[in-house]
Amino acid sequence: MKTLVVYYSLDGNTALVAAELGRILGADLLELKFAGGEKRTGPAKYIWGGKMVFSHEKPALKPYTADLSAYDLVVLGGPVWAGSPSPALVSFLSETGMTGKKTAIFCCHGGGKGKALSKLRTLLAGNEIAGQADFRNPVRGGPETWESKAADWANRLSPGTAGHPGTSSRAS
Repeated sequence: MKTLVVYYSLDGNTALVAAELGRILGADLLELKFAGGEKRTGPAKYIWGGKMVFSHEKPALKPYTADLSAYDLVVLGGPVWAGSPSPALVSFLSETGMTGKKTAIFCCHGGGKGKALSKLRTLLAGNEIAGQADFRNPVRGGPETWESKAADWANRLSPGTAGHPGTSSRAS
């Protein structure tokens, strides 16, 4: 099964999980980046991100190359912003118009996943959702708190055990 892991990471949590999923699944990785490029830190990142979420912005992304038709499974992941998926994922889904794909979704969060995964499921209408997972603070928690859960979830998505819709793994 040819797999692509598409992700956006602000603080490194999602990048960490995406890399591990990519390794386990033998997947290609596609990191999304905002065209604006500058990284916000401290309280400014919450104001910046919250503004995008609440005003339903679809910020421009740096150019990327991805032929989604070449993949059997597309795994999408990002941080939770104000209880929602990150605007980078929203932009990606809007730009690609992805439909008819087998997908899996995950998010990383510090306090709670909010409605991020259910909102992603809504944005992915017309696609098959093979599974979902959320991971709490992978960078801070250390590998023992999330790696085995990521591996278990990834193995459920692999060809031998695929087809279990709604499979979930929590690392909290």
